[in-house]
Amino acid sequence: MSEGDPLLYAPQEAAELLGVKGSWLRRKAAARDVPCTFVGKHLRFSRADLEAIVAAGARPARWRPSEPYRVW
Repeated sequence: MSEGDPLLYAPQEAAELLGVKGSWLRRKAAARDVPCTFVGKHLRFSRADLEAIVAAGARPARWRPSEPYRVW
């Protein structure tokens, strides 16, 4: 984290950093599907929350070079 980074991000700021819609991020946070922080009643996201969201979304490649490529 650099000196100019905020401690917490508002939902729209976090959504822009993640490349998703703000409504999607707020809906997932309300359902407790993604890590988030509440400051009073205000929803916020820490850098660690954003990193955890990215890590949770990581998926391995489906095609494996050891398998033959099929064309139907």
